[in-house]
Amino acid sequence: MPTVLLVDDDPALLEVLSAYLEREGHSVLLCEDGLAAVPLLAQADVAILDWMLPGLSGIELLELARRTLPNLPILLLTARGEEDDRVRGLDAGADDYVVKPFSPREIVSRIRALLRRSGNGTGQKNALEVRGLTLDPERRTVLLEGQERTLSRLEFDLLHILIQHPGLVWTRERLLERVWGPDYPGVDRVVDVHMNALRRKLNDDAIEPRFLETVRGVGYRFRDTP
Repeated sequence: MPTVLLVDDDPALLEVLSAYLEREGHSVLLCEDGLAAVPLLAQADVAILDWMLPGLSGIELLELARRTLPNLPILLLTARGEEDDRVRGLDAGADDYVVKPFSPREIVSRIRALLRRSGNGTGQKNALEVRGLTLDPERRTVLLEGQERTLSRLEFDLLHILIQHPGLVWTRERLLERVWGPDYPGVDRVVDVHMNALRRKLNDDAIEPRFLETVRGVGYRFRDTP
């Protein structure tokens, strides 16, 4: 039975979400304070953290968890819906991000997906599978319809970032920083070159993409609908 740590200072939300999660078959640890949640992190298979918490903020708790428990799946809850805030949360180490108000059923579905991807409590590998595309971050392999595709390190890292956050738009500048590093002296055109190579290897059409969408004037995202 997977254990879910739920940290939020809203007692009503804790009551509703815990009921839904327990109905799904999860064991739930409840906490209303970020600082008090620190020793509970190690007991969890997945954590749900509110951004605004007393003691330690959700972002601070997230950053602490990433230093000590790098493989713990973490879902961040927040009323902050701007893209900059979402990117900040993801950069801090969140695996997923939900803006309030939300449906408890959505949270249950997101937690199910996080556990499936991580293998926590399920015995499954940490592979990501989307529409016939399988990426295994531990083996650093990519399969398309069961056939292995040979990617360069940079192509793999680009795909890994995008596939983890379907629907989220990544600017070329952010991709450069995350994949090439903050001190890379190159221009953002290098991202386009590698994305084009990645599309060719995935048999993906830039005009009618199955996986990788171009957002004109901004950057790229992994398609979140079939």
